[in-house]
Amino acid sequence: QVQLVESGGGLVQAGGSLRLSCAASGRSFSTYAMGWFRQAPGKEREFVAAIRRTGGITYYADSVKGRFTISRDNAKNMVYLQMNSLKPEDTAVYYCAAGPGILVLHENGYSYWGQGTQVTVSS
Repeated sequence: QVQLVESGGGLVQAGGSLRLSCAASGRSFSTYAMGWFRQAPGKEREFVAAIRRTGGITYYADSVKGRFTISRDNAKNMVYLQMNSLKPEDTAVYYCAAGPGILVLHENGYSYWGQGTQVTVSS
């Protein structure tokens, strides 16, 4: 069992930056692949980024590639999403998720989810 709590969301102007954090509690954090997903109003939840257990391999949606960076600190049970050059279309609730690492690009590959943190980018 893993509990996930996101933080770091807020309101930012276009072109600005935010760093989301996800604190994990429970056992064996380092055995999980971690992902970030987002859901905008009226839209389905979509994949943003993922990172393998050791942090050596990362994946990004095309829409955020080059602007967002996912990282993790297994010693602290933390995963991060650094978001730069934010755009209004990045506005969404961002969710942290943990899974076994079989399907890292799809929400079905994740067993545990946080409650989400709101990110709003103004134009």
